[in-house]
Amino acid sequence: MRTLLHRLGDPDAGIPIIHIAGTKGKGSTAALVAAMLHSAGYDVGVFSSPHLERLEERFCLNGQPIAADDLVALVDRLRPVVQLMDEAAGGDPSQQPTFFELTTALALMHFADRKVDAIVLEVGLGGRLDSTNVCQPVVSLITSISLDHTRQLGDTTAKIAAEKGGIIKPGVPLILGATDDQARAVLLDMARHHGARVLEAPRDFDYAYRPPHEVDAHAAAGELDFSSRLADQPLELNRACLRLLGRHQAANASLALAAMLELRRQGWFISTDAMRIGLAAAALPGRIEVISRRPTVVLDVSHNVASADALAECLGESFAAAERVLVFAASRDKDVPGMLRALLPRFERVIVTQYQENPRATPVDQLLRWCRAELMRLGRPAGADVLAACSLPADAWQLACDWAESRRLICITGSFFIAAELRPLAARSAGAVSA
Repeated sequence: MRTLLHRLGDPDAGIPIIHIAGTKGKGSTAALVAAMLHSAGYDVGVFSSPHLERLEERFCLNGQPIAADDLVALVDRLRPVVQLMDEAAGGDPSQQPTFFELTTALALMHFADRKVDAIVLEVGLGGRLDSTNVCQPVVSLITSISLDHTRQLGDTTAKIAAEKGGIIKPGVPLILGATDDQARAVLLDMARHHGARVLEAPRDFDYAYRPPHEVDAHAAAGELDFSSRLADQPLELNRACLRLLGRHQAANASLALAAMLELRRQGWFISTDAMRIGLAAAALPGRIEVISRRPTVVLDVSHNVASADALAECLGESFAAAERVLVFAASRDKDVPGMLRALLPRFERVIVTQYQENPRATPVDQLLRWCRAELMRLGRPAGADVLAACSLPADAWQLACDWAESRRLICITGSFFIAAELRPLAARSAGAVSA
Protein backbone atom coordinates (compact mmCIF):
# COMPACT_ATOMS: atom_id res chain seq x y z
CA MET A 1 0.00 0.00 0.00
CA ARG A 2 2.84 2.40 0.81
CA THR A 3 4.52 1.52 -2.49
CA LEU A 4 1.29 2.18 -4.38
CA LEU A 5 0.75 5.58 -2.75
CA HIS A 6 4.38 6.55 -3.25
CA ARG A 7 4.12 5.76 -6.98
CA LEU A 8 1.00 7.95 -7.08
CA GLY A 9 2.88 10.87 -5.55
CA ASP A 10 1.72 10.36 -1.93
CA PRO A 11 -1.70 11.97 -2.44
CA ASP A 12 -2.49 11.91 1.30
CA ALA A 13 0.60 13.90 2.27
CA GLY A 14 -0.22 17.07 4.19
CA ILE A 15 -3.98 16.48 4.48
CA PRO A 16 -5.33 16.15 8.04
CA ILE A 17 -6.88 12.71 8.50
CA ILE A 18 -9.35 11.40 11.08
CA HIS A 19 -8.94 7.61 11.26
CA ILE A 20 -11.81 5.46 12.58
CA ALA A 21 -11.82 1.78 13.56
CA GLY A 22 -14.20 -0.37 15.62
CA THR A 23 -16.48 -3.39 15.42
CA LYS A 24 -19.60 -1.34 14.88
CA GLY A 25 -20.37 2.33 14.50
CA LYS A 26 -17.48 3.23 12.18
CA GLY A 27 -19.60 4.40 9.28
CA SER A 28 -22.05 6.37 11.42
CA THR A 29 -19.26 8.01 13.41
CA ALA A 30 -17.49 8.94 10.17
CA ALA A 31 -20.70 10.52 8.86
CA LEU A 32 -21.19 12.47 12.11
CA VAL A 33 -17.58 13.71 12.17
CA ALA A 34 -17.80 14.79 8.53
CA ALA A 35 -21.16 16.52 8.98
CA MET A 36 -19.92 18.59 11.92
CA LEU A 37 -16.69 19.55 10.15
CA HIS A 38 -18.60 20.54 7.02
CA SER A 39 -21.02 22.59 9.12
CA ALA A 40 -17.96 24.37 10.52
CA GLY A 41 -16.98 25.39 6.98
CA TYR A 42 -14.48 22.69 6.07
CA ASP A 43 -14.48 20.62 2.87
CA VAL A 44 -14.42 16.99 4.00
CA GLY A 45 -13.80 13.75 2.12
CA VAL A 46 -15.06 10.47 3.57
CA PHE A 47 -13.84 7.04 2.49
CA SER A 48 -16.17 4.32 3.78
CA SER A 49 -17.04 0.71 3.07
CA PRO A 50 -18.83 -1.29 1.99
CA HIS A 51 -21.24 0.51 -0.30
CA LEU A 52 -24.92 -0.33 -0.50
CA GLU A 53 -25.88 0.18 -4.14
CA ARG A 54 -23.04 1.92 -6.01
CA LEU A 55 -19.26 1.92 -5.66
CA GLU A 56 -19.33 5.71 -5.87
CA GLU A 57 -20.83 5.83 -2.36
CA ARG A 58 -17.42 4.96 -0.91
CA PHE A 59 -15.94 8.29 -2.01
CA CYS A 60 -17.97 11.19 -0.63
CA LEU A 61 -17.10 14.87 -0.61
CA ASN A 62 -19.25 17.02 1.65
CA GLY A 63 -21.84 14.26 1.73
CA GLN A 64 -22.00 13.74 -2.05
CA PRO A 65 -20.69 10.59 -3.78
CA ILE A 66 -18.13 10.95 -6.53
CA ALA A 67 -19.57 11.28 -10.05
CA ALA A 68 -19.25 8.12 -12.16
CA ASP A 69 -17.20 9.89 -14.84
CA ASP A 70 -14.78 11.22 -12.25
CA LEU A 71 -14.31 7.74 -10.80
CA VAL A 72 -13.61 6.33 -14.26
CA ALA A 73 -11.00 9.05 -14.84
CA LEU A 74 -9.30 8.18 -11.54
CA VAL A 75 -9.21 4.49 -12.48
CA ASP A 76 -7.61 5.40 -15.81
CA ARG A 77 -4.88 7.29 -13.93
CA LEU A 78 -4.41 4.43 -11.48
CA ARG A 79 -4.29 1.62 -14.04
CA PRO A 80 -0.72 2.10 -15.44
CA VAL A 81 0.73 2.33 -11.91
CA VAL A 82 -0.96 -0.93 -10.95
CA GLN A 83 0.21 -2.60 -14.16
CA LEU A 84 3.82 -1.67 -13.33
CA MET A 85 3.41 -3.08 -9.81
CA ASP A 86 1.92 -6.29 -11.20
CA GLU A 87 4.86 -6.68 -13.57
CA ALA A 88 7.32 -6.06 -10.74
CA ALA A 89 5.52 -8.66 -8.60
CA GLY A 90 6.30 -11.35 -11.19
CA GLY A 91 2.98 -13.09 -10.66
CA ASP A 92 3.21 -13.09 -6.83
CA PRO A 93 -0.33 -12.13 -5.73
CA SER A 94 0.90 -11.07 -2.28
CA GLN A 95 2.78 -8.21 -3.97
CA GLN A 96 -0.16 -7.07 -6.09
CA PRO A 97 -2.66 -4.47 -4.81
CA THR A 98 -6.00 -5.82 -3.59
CA PHE A 99 -9.41 -4.38 -4.43
CA PHE A 100 -9.61 -2.58 -1.09
CA GLU A 101 -6.11 -1.18 -1.45
CA LEU A 102 -7.06 0.15 -4.87
CA THR A 103 -10.24 1.80 -3.60
CA THR A 104 -8.30 3.36 -0.71
CA ALA A 105 -5.83 4.81 -3.21
CA LEU A 106 -8.66 6.09 -5.42
CA ALA A 107 -10.22 7.84 -2.42
CA LEU A 108 -6.97 9.59 -1.49
CA MET A 109 -6.38 10.60 -5.11
CA HIS A 110 -9.89 12.05 -5.35
CA PHE A 111 -9.66 14.02 -2.12
CA ALA A 112 -6.20 15.35 -3.01
CA ASP A 113 -7.50 16.47 -6.41
CA ARG A 114 -10.35 18.34 -4.70
CA LYS A 115 -7.98 19.91 -2.15
CA VAL A 116 -10.13 18.95 0.83
CA ASP A 117 -9.47 20.38 4.26
CA ALA A 118 -9.82 17.01 5.98
CA ILE A 119 -10.23 13.32 5.20
CA VAL A 120 -12.22 10.85 7.32
CA LEU A 121 -10.90 7.33 6.73
CA GLU A 122 -13.01 4.38 7.87
CA VAL A 123 -11.08 1.16 8.45
CA GLY A 124 -12.30 -1.70 6.28
CA LEU A 125 -11.41 -4.69 8.48
CA GLY A 126 -9.51 -4.79 11.76
CA GLY A 127 -6.97 -1.99 11.73
CA ARG A 128 -3.39 -3.19 12.09
CA LEU A 129 -3.17 -4.62 8.57
CA ASP A 130 -5.88 -2.51 6.95
CA SER A 131 -4.90 -0.55 3.86
CA THR A 132 -6.02 2.71 5.48
CA ASN A 133 -3.43 2.22 8.24
CA VAL A 134 -0.67 3.80 6.15
CA CYS A 135 -2.11 7.20 7.09
CA GLN A 136 -0.69 9.62 9.65
CA PRO A 137 -3.83 10.97 11.31
CA VAL A 138 -4.37 14.01 13.53
CA VAL A 139 -6.75 11.96 15.70
CA SER A 140 -7.78 8.29 15.84
CA LEU A 141 -11.10 6.84 17.01
CA ILE A 142 -12.00 3.31 18.11
CA THR A 143 -15.77 3.13 18.43
CA SER A 144 -16.41 -0.29 19.97
CA ILE A 145 -15.04 -3.80 20.35
CA SER A 146 -17.26 -6.88 20.04
CA LEU A 147 -17.09 -10.30 18.41
CA ASP A 148 -17.16 -10.11 14.62
CA HIS A 149 -14.85 -11.33 11.85
CA THR A 150 -13.46 -13.74 14.45
CA ARG A 151 -11.80 -15.92 11.82
CA GLN A 152 -9.62 -13.01 10.70
CA LEU A 153 -9.27 -10.99 13.93
CA GLY A 154 -9.47 -13.47 16.82
CA ASP A 155 -12.08 -15.14 18.99
CA THR A 156 -11.88 -12.86 22.06
CA THR A 157 -12.44 -9.14 22.47
CA ALA A 158 -8.85 -8.81 23.69
CA LYS A 159 -7.48 -10.31 20.45
CA ILE A 160 -9.81 -8.16 18.35
CA ALA A 161 -8.78 -5.07 20.33
CA ALA A 162 -5.13 -5.80 19.55
CA GLU A 163 -5.94 -5.77 15.82
CA LYS A 164 -8.09 -2.64 15.93
CA GLY A 165 -5.61 -0.92 18.23
CA GLY A 166 -3.11 -1.22 15.40
CA ILE A 167 -4.33 2.18 14.19
CA ILE A 168 -2.92 3.86 17.33
CA LYS A 169 0.05 6.03 16.27
CA PRO A 170 2.86 7.55 18.34
CA GLY A 171 1.71 10.82 19.87
CA VAL A 172 -1.64 10.84 18.03
CA PRO A 173 -4.63 11.38 20.37
CA LEU A 174 -7.06 8.46 20.65
CA ILE A 175 -10.82 8.75 21.21
CA LEU A 176 -12.00 5.50 22.79
CA GLY A 177 -15.58 4.31 23.08
CA ALA A 178 -16.95 2.08 25.81
CA THR A 179 -15.52 -1.46 25.69
CA ASP A 180 -15.33 -4.43 28.03
CA ASP A 181 -12.51 -4.62 30.56
CA GLN A 182 -10.32 -6.99 28.52
CA ALA A 183 -10.45 -4.91 25.34
CA ARG A 184 -10.00 -1.68 27.28
CA ALA A 185 -6.87 -2.96 29.02
CA VAL A 186 -5.32 -3.95 25.68
CA LEU A 187 -6.10 -0.60 24.04
CA LEU A 188 -4.92 1.53 26.97
CA ASP A 189 -1.67 -0.44 27.13
CA MET A 190 -1.11 0.11 23.40
CA ALA A 191 -1.84 3.82 23.78
CA ARG A 192 0.64 4.11 26.67
CA HIS A 193 3.27 2.31 24.61
CA HIS A 194 2.81 4.83 21.78
CA GLY A 195 2.55 7.89 24.00
CA ALA A 196 -0.95 8.58 22.70
CA ARG A 197 -3.26 10.80 24.75
CA VAL A 198 -6.54 8.96 25.41
CA LEU A 199 -9.98 10.57 25.66
CA GLU A 200 -12.15 7.79 26.97
CA ALA A 201 -15.89 7.26 27.44
CA PRO A 202 -17.35 7.59 30.03
CA ARG A 203 -14.33 8.83 32.02
CA ASP A 204 -13.67 12.00 30.01
CA PHE A 205 -17.02 12.53 28.30
CA ASP A 206 -20.52 11.12 28.59
CA TYR A 207 -23.97 11.49 27.11
CA ALA A 208 -27.67 11.00 27.75
CA TYR A 209 -30.19 10.13 25.05
CA ARG A 210 -33.92 10.66 24.73
CA PRO A 211 -35.30 8.56 21.86
CA PRO A 212 -38.11 9.72 19.60
CA HIS A 213 -41.40 7.82 19.75
CA GLU A 214 -43.82 6.51 17.12
CA VAL A 215 -41.39 7.07 14.27
CA ASP A 216 -43.67 4.84 12.19
CA ALA A 217 -46.27 7.64 12.29
CA HIS A 218 -44.05 10.63 11.55
CA ALA A 219 -40.44 11.65 11.08
CA ALA A 220 -38.76 12.39 14.40
CA ALA A 221 -35.28 12.78 15.84
CA GLY A 222 -33.79 11.92 19.19
CA GLU A 223 -32.27 14.36 21.66
CA LEU A 224 -28.68 14.18 22.89
CA ASP A 225 -27.08 15.71 25.97
CA PHE A 226 -23.28 15.66 25.87
CA SER A 227 -20.91 16.52 28.68
CA SER A 228 -17.12 16.85 28.48
CA ARG A 229 -15.02 16.62 31.63
CA LEU A 230 -11.83 17.66 29.84
CA ALA A 231 -10.15 20.51 31.71
CA ASP A 232 -8.87 22.09 28.48
CA GLN A 233 -12.08 21.57 26.47
CA PRO A 234 -15.16 21.59 28.74
CA LEU A 235 -18.52 21.45 27.00
CA GLU A 236 -22.16 21.04 27.99
CA LEU A 237 -24.30 20.45 24.91
CA ASN A 238 -27.95 19.94 25.81
CA ARG A 239 -31.01 18.94 23.79
CA ALA A 240 -29.07 18.53 20.54
CA CYS A 241 -31.14 17.04 17.72
CA LEU A 242 -29.78 13.67 16.51
CA ARG A 243 -31.22 12.54 13.18
CA LEU A 244 -29.67 9.07 13.21
CA LEU A 245 -31.99 6.74 15.11
CA GLY A 246 -31.04 4.64 18.12
CA ARG A 247 -29.28 4.84 21.46
CA HIS A 248 -26.17 3.35 19.83
CA GLN A 249 -26.06 6.38 17.52
CA ALA A 250 -25.97 8.63 20.57
CA ALA A 251 -22.86 6.74 21.66
CA ASN A 252 -21.35 7.28 18.20
CA ALA A 253 -22.29 10.97 18.34
CA SER A 254 -20.52 11.35 21.69
CA LEU A 255 -17.31 9.99 20.13
CA ALA A 256 -17.65 12.34 17.18
CA LEU A 257 -18.16 15.27 19.57
CA ALA A 258 -15.08 14.25 21.56
CA ALA A 259 -13.15 14.26 18.28
CA MET A 260 -14.41 17.80 17.60
CA LEU A 261 -13.11 18.91 21.01
CA GLU A 262 -9.71 17.36 20.31
CA LEU A 263 -9.57 19.12 16.94
CA ARG A 264 -10.51 22.41 18.63
CA ARG A 265 -7.62 21.84 21.03
CA GLN A 266 -5.38 21.50 17.97
CA GLY A 267 -6.59 24.85 16.63
CA TRP A 268 -9.52 23.95 14.40
CA PHE A 269 -12.43 26.42 14.38
CA ILE A 270 -15.51 24.35 15.22
CA SER A 271 -18.31 26.21 16.95
CA THR A 272 -20.92 24.64 19.18
CA ASP A 273 -23.56 25.70 16.64
CA ALA A 274 -21.67 23.78 13.92
CA MET A 275 -21.73 20.71 16.14
CA ARG A 276 -25.50 21.03 16.60
CA ILE A 277 -26.12 21.53 12.88
CA GLY A 278 -23.94 18.56 11.97
CA LEU A 279 -25.65 16.23 14.46
CA ALA A 280 -29.06 17.19 13.09
CA ALA A 281 -27.97 16.82 9.46
CA ALA A 282 -25.93 13.59 9.50
CA ALA A 283 -27.64 10.68 7.75
CA LEU A 284 -26.45 7.34 6.44
CA PRO A 285 -28.39 4.91 4.22
CA GLY A 286 -29.08 1.51 5.75
CA ARG A 287 -28.73 2.55 9.39
CA ILE A 288 -32.23 2.04 10.80
CA GLU A 289 -33.34 3.87 7.67
CA VAL A 290 -37.07 4.50 7.34
CA ILE A 291 -37.77 3.89 3.65
CA SER A 292 -41.50 4.60 3.84
CA ARG A 293 -44.56 4.64 6.10
CA ARG A 294 -47.97 2.92 5.93
CA PRO A 295 -46.61 0.35 6.20
CA THR A 296 -43.38 1.42 7.83
CA VAL A 297 -40.38 -0.08 6.03
CA VAL A 298 -37.12 -0.04 7.99
CA LEU A 299 -33.81 -1.11 6.46
CA ASP A 300 -30.73 -1.80 8.59
CA VAL A 301 -27.35 -3.32 7.77
CA SER A 302 -26.96 -5.10 11.14
CA HIS A 303 -24.70 -8.10 10.59
CA ASN A 304 -23.49 -9.14 14.05
CA VAL A 305 -25.02 -9.70 17.47
CA ALA A 306 -24.10 -6.28 18.86
CA SER A 307 -25.72 -4.43 15.96
CA ALA A 308 -28.79 -6.72 16.07
CA ASP A 309 -29.15 -5.87 19.77
CA ALA A 310 -28.97 -2.16 18.93
CA LEU A 311 -31.61 -2.53 16.21
CA ALA A 312 -33.93 -4.48 18.52
CA GLU A 313 -33.56 -1.84 21.23
CA CYS A 314 -34.37 0.99 18.80
CA LEU A 315 -37.43 -0.83 17.42
CA GLY A 316 -38.70 -1.21 20.98
CA GLU A 317 -38.04 2.42 21.93
CA SER A 318 -39.02 4.36 18.84
CA PHE A 319 -41.55 2.34 16.79
CA ALA A 320 -45.13 1.62 17.82
CA ALA A 321 -46.36 -0.78 15.10
CA ALA A 322 -48.68 -3.42 16.54
CA GLU A 323 -47.31 -6.15 14.28
CA ARG A 324 -43.86 -6.45 12.75
CA VAL A 325 -42.54 -8.54 9.86
CA LEU A 326 -38.83 -9.43 9.71
CA VAL A 327 -37.14 -10.08 6.35
CA PHE A 328 -33.80 -11.67 7.23
CA ALA A 329 -30.72 -12.96 5.42
CA ALA A 330 -27.20 -13.38 6.75
CA SER A 331 -23.68 -14.48 5.90
CA ARG A 332 -22.35 -17.92 6.82
CA ASP A 333 -19.43 -16.53 8.84
CA LYS A 334 -21.65 -14.63 11.31
CA ASP A 335 -23.23 -15.66 14.62
CA VAL A 336 -26.63 -16.04 13.01
CA PRO A 337 -28.33 -17.83 15.96
CA GLY A 338 -27.15 -14.99 18.21
CA MET A 339 -28.61 -12.39 15.86
CA LEU A 340 -31.92 -14.25 15.73
CA ARG A 341 -32.03 -14.43 19.54
CA ALA A 342 -31.75 -10.64 19.60
CA LEU A 343 -34.30 -9.98 16.86
CA LEU A 344 -37.09 -12.56 16.98
CA PRO A 345 -38.68 -11.39 20.25
CA ARG A 346 -39.44 -8.08 18.48
CA PHE A 347 -41.28 -9.65 15.53
CA GLU A 348 -44.59 -11.46 15.07
CA ARG A 349 -43.74 -12.81 11.60
CA VAL A 350 -40.45 -13.82 9.99
CA ILE A 351 -39.41 -14.36 6.38
CA VAL A 352 -35.94 -15.78 5.73
CA THR A 353 -34.24 -15.42 2.38
CA GLN A 354 -30.85 -15.65 0.67
CA TYR A 355 -29.13 -12.75 -1.05
CA GLN A 356 -27.96 -13.47 -4.60
CA GLU A 357 -25.00 -11.20 -5.32
CA ASN A 358 -22.47 -12.81 -2.97
CA PRO A 359 -21.62 -16.49 -2.34
CA ARG A 360 -21.35 -16.08 1.46
CA ALA A 361 -25.12 -16.27 2.07
CA THR A 362 -26.49 -18.72 4.63
CA PRO A 363 -28.91 -21.15 2.86
CA VAL A 364 -32.57 -20.53 3.61
CA ASP A 365 -33.15 -24.05 4.93
CA GLN A 366 -30.49 -23.48 7.61
CA LEU A 367 -32.02 -20.11 8.52
CA LEU A 368 -35.39 -21.80 8.74
CA ARG A 369 -34.07 -24.40 11.20
CA TRP A 370 -32.46 -21.77 13.42
CA CYS A 371 -35.64 -19.68 13.40
CA ARG A 372 -37.82 -22.67 14.32
CA ALA A 373 -35.49 -23.54 17.20
CA GLU A 374 -35.52 -19.97 18.51
CA LEU A 375 -39.31 -19.65 18.23
CA MET A 376 -39.66 -22.94 20.08
CA ARG A 377 -37.37 -21.60 22.81
CA LEU A 378 -39.60 -18.54 23.04
CA GLY A 379 -42.66 -20.76 23.30
CA ARG A 380 -44.16 -19.43 20.08
CA PRO A 381 -45.74 -21.30 17.15
CA ALA A 382 -43.86 -21.50 13.87
CA GLY A 383 -46.70 -22.12 11.45
CA ALA A 384 -46.77 -21.03 7.81
CA ASP A 385 -48.48 -17.76 8.77
CA VAL A 386 -45.65 -16.93 11.19
CA LEU A 387 -42.45 -18.25 9.56
CA ALA A 388 -41.76 -18.53 5.83
CA ALA A 389 -38.77 -19.07 3.54
CA CYS A 390 -38.19 -17.51 0.12
CA SER A 391 -35.09 -18.38 -1.89
CA LEU A 392 -35.18 -15.07 -3.74
CA PRO A 393 -35.13 -11.70 -1.94
CA ALA A 394 -37.70 -10.25 -4.33
CA ASP A 395 -40.13 -13.00 -3.38
CA ALA A 396 -39.46 -12.36 0.30
CA TRP A 397 -40.24 -8.68 -0.20
CA GLN A 398 -43.48 -9.46 -2.02
CA LEU A 399 -44.60 -11.83 0.74
CA ALA A 400 -43.76 -9.20 3.35
CA CYS A 401 -45.92 -6.71 1.46
CA ASP A 402 -48.76 -9.26 1.31
CA TRP A 403 -48.49 -9.75 5.07
CA ALA A 404 -48.08 -6.08 5.96
CA GLU A 405 -51.21 -4.00 6.35
CA SER A 406 -50.89 -0.23 6.63
CA ARG A 407 -50.29 -0.25 10.38
CA ARG A 408 -47.60 -2.91 10.29
CA LEU A 409 -43.83 -2.63 10.06
CA ILE A 410 -41.44 -4.45 7.72
CA CYS A 411 -37.78 -4.61 8.75
CA ILE A 412 -35.10 -5.80 6.31
CA THR A 413 -31.83 -6.72 8.01
CA GLY A 414 -29.08 -9.29 8.66
CA SER A 415 -26.42 -8.21 6.18
CA PHE A 416 -25.17 -5.36 4.01
CA PHE A 417 -25.88 -7.64 1.06
CA ILE A 418 -29.61 -8.15 1.71
CA ALA A 419 -29.98 -4.45 2.46
CA ALA A 420 -28.29 -3.61 -0.85
CA GLU A 421 -30.44 -5.99 -2.89
CA LEU A 422 -33.78 -4.98 -1.38
CA ARG A 423 -33.29 -1.24 -0.81
CA PRO A 424 -34.07 -0.17 -4.40
CA LEU A 425 -36.99 -2.59 -4.62
CA ALA A 426 -38.44 -1.40 -1.32
CA ALA A 427 -37.99 2.25 -2.31
CA ARG A 428 -39.77 1.70 -5.64
CA SER A 429 -42.69 -0.35 -4.40
CA ALA A 430 -43.39 0.99 -0.91
CA GLY A 431 -45.64 3.70 -2.28
CA ALA A 432 -47.70 1.14 -4.18
CA VAL A 433 -48.10 -0.91 -0.99
CA SER A 434 -49.31 2.18 0.87
CA ALA A 435 -51.84 2.88 -1.86
